[in-house]
Amino acid sequence: MAKSHALPLNERVCVNNTLQRLSDVVILSLLLSLLAYRLASLHRHGTTWLVAFVCESWFAFIWFLYLNARWNRIVYRSHPQHLANTYGDLPAVDMFVTTADPTLEPPIITVDTVLSLLAVDYPVHKLACYVSDDGASPVTFFSFSESVEFAKLWVPFCKKHGVRVRAPSVYFSSTEPQLNSSADFIQEWRHVKNEYEELSRRVASVNNEDQIPNYHSNDEFKDFFKIESKNHPTIVKILWENKKGSEQEGIMPHLIYVAREKRPQHPHHYKAGAMNVLTRVSGVMTNAPFVLNVDCDMFANNPQVILHAMCLLLGSPDEGNNNAFAQAPQQFHRALKDDPFGNQLVVLQQSLVPGIQGIQGPFYAGTGCLQRRKVIYGVPPNGSRFKKKGGKFFSRLQLLECSSKDNSTEMLSREELQLFYGTSMEFMHSAVQITAGISSPGLPSDLSSRVAVAEMVASCSYEFNTAWGDEIGWVYGSMTEDILTSLRCHSMGWRTVALMLDPPAFLGSAPVGGPASLTQHKRWATGLLEILVSKKNPVVSVITKELMLRQYLAYLILLVWAVRSIVEVCYALLPAYCLLSNSTFLPNTSEVGFVVALALFVTYNIYTLVEYFRYGLSVRAWWNNQRMQRIYSSTAWLLGFFSVVLKLLGISDTVFEITQKEQRRPGKDVDDPGRFTFDSSPAFVPGTAVMLVNLWAFAVGLLRVLSTTDAEGPGIGEFVCSGWILLCFWSFLKGLVGRGRHGIPWPVIGKAMVMVCLFLAVLQNCMKL
Repeated sequence: MAKSHALPLNERVCVNNTLQRLSDVVILSLLLSLLAYRLASLHRHGTTWLVAFVCESWFAFIWFLYLNARWNRIVYRSHPQHLANTYGDLPAVDMFVTTADPTLEPPIITVDTVLSLLAVDYPVHKLACYVSDDGASPVTFFSFSESVEFAKLWVPFCKKHGVRVRAPSVYFSSTEPQLNSSADFIQEWRHVKNEYEELSRRVASVNNEDQIPNYHSNDEFKDFFKIESKNHPTIVKILWENKKGSEQEGIMPHLIYVAREKRPQHPHHYKAGAMNVLTRVSGVMTNAPFVLNVDCDMFANNPQVILHAMCLLLGSPDEGNNNAFAQAPQQFHRALKDDPFGNQLVVLQQSLVPGIQGIQGPFYAGTGCLQRRKVIYGVPPNGSRFKKKGGKFFSRLQLLECSSKDNSTEMLSREELQLFYGTSMEFMHSAVQITAGISSPGLPSDLSSRVAVAEMVASCSYEFNTAWGDEIGWVYGSMTEDILTSLRCHSMGWRTVALMLDPPAFLGSAPVGGPASLTQHKRWATGLLEILVSKKNPVVSVITKELMLRQYLAYLILLVWAVRSIVEVCYALLPAYCLLSNSTFLPNTSEVGFVVALALFVTYNIYTLVEYFRYGLSVRAWWNNQRMQRIYSSTAWLLGFFSVVLKLLGISDTVFEITQKEQRRPGKDVDDPGRFTFDSSPAFVPGTAVMLVNLWAFAVGLLRVLSTTDAEGPGIGEFVCSGWILLCFWSFLKGLVGRGRHGIPWPVIGKAMVMVCLFLAVLQNCMKL
């Protein structure tokens, strides 16, 4: 309930970025000047200049997208200390944690994440935590059933002593009792630490069901007998219930385990399907008006994270708030120094997120996000305004209008509701409560009474002939379900806000090594291109819905990742082509165009370097990100591009690959974790080929210079560009002579050599023309 004369919960601050705007315009002007020079002199040069013109036109377009996204920088400051004076009763929150494979995602990592969420600073009776195990693994369930007793120690310990970092593995590895601490605290600290180490030992000792103590005699595990990870019924287990009136009431929030039904003949839609199941299960069990979701490795680093997010979502009780969700940027714990794999995204997030916040707001990132449940159900900001011209679900607009006027479902037939929400009357009732803005009467007195209906809404056939995955819930149709869902949200007219806190709201683990990093980027590039070529392309929403044009341009920065690979690979091969064919693609030193190209190269690199310095990063971090950008575009993004092409041609479907979560501990790594590693993945083939082509071309070009005095042919620009590519692919060059996982496997080298031969054959034919 809101109180009058309340203090502001947040402040909107405009950031002065005049210098950045000027720098962006200068670089764009240099790009356009180079294009104008190429266009004016195109008739005097060959095909290489035309290819360079096309590539550089694309680069100018990409730079314009970044300029648009960074133009209006906005930040928000939240004041959780004012919440008590503004809202006497805080809304409930359902917390979702997703995991899928106990091998790639070790259960102790997921347990740590859940423990950090159970201990956040928020009223215990307002929280419920749901764990989705998409692998239906008895090992994962055993880990959580074992963690409940420790959680009953950990949560009160954190609240009592004001522990800042509430993931126990992080807390105990980085904190020791101070010398002036009381004897009681030291004793309690050691007791809790010993209990956590014992929990970790028990969890780590179990790798399969045969190692689970009393597995076949314990009734808790009977649902896991003789099931397969992709063929099993729904399993819903209440691991802990915060029962009213019980002796242990208020110790910690509800904890519910969910493994949705899976059958080989039914599509399960990967993470999006799991999130929709959690939405329905929580809807019939606790039905909180707000939902927080995190990945299994993304622990709550700031204990007041939900309070800060509420400041941004609740806003003033008089003015209301059109913010659909508060998205925390992805930041990482124990991240490798200088970001050797270029996947920590520090500068990208720090420079882009405030700028996009000045348009319609940041994108949903799939984790670290607190959102309104009614947004998940497809409700627009004003509760009834929605541009819909026909379509499959006629009852949508009618439902929104009716539910905002009447607190019952009597105005709609059961058949109309089923076409939208599914066949469960309990879920229909809970959904209408949310869409109508009716305050929940409170948590059910007995969660166990809701298990049967929870299992029903988690069945794999529940969504058939409903709006799930399209107009409500997480959207299907792409591996990057987060961006698709974010697009639908912005298309309805909602704004979003970034949850940028100090200390960071959540911390996760960045992929380590070449294979894991490339797998992640391939999945992203594939999913983003799936959106770009689908009927859900955001340009449709600009025309027919509420998506702003500038927000659409901001989305394009991500959506064109896979397309960028084609252009960047072509540009990376141009210097090699010129060195081998004795031609040029850059102006020579006596031309005005050379000055423009040189100024562009120097200005861009100084600009990006200063940007890294601004955010406290090193020269090495800048270089690592520069080279990994070239590597990703020539490997993972390129593979993502061809994966979607094959899907469109009906030859093969895209495959969702889980990124392995690293469980690194101080002093446990034998090898240098920042050193690039390889495997036999086809993603490494094009990168190896690009490196080999440039290596051969550089050597041939150098020999030609040393053996002839001919002034015609490639100049210093082509040599510098080819050398730059070799520097970017230096880890691949070292991989040619490396051993073990630090060396490029011979099958990859063989396939790359085939691609090199094809390139040389094309070059030979072009020279004959």
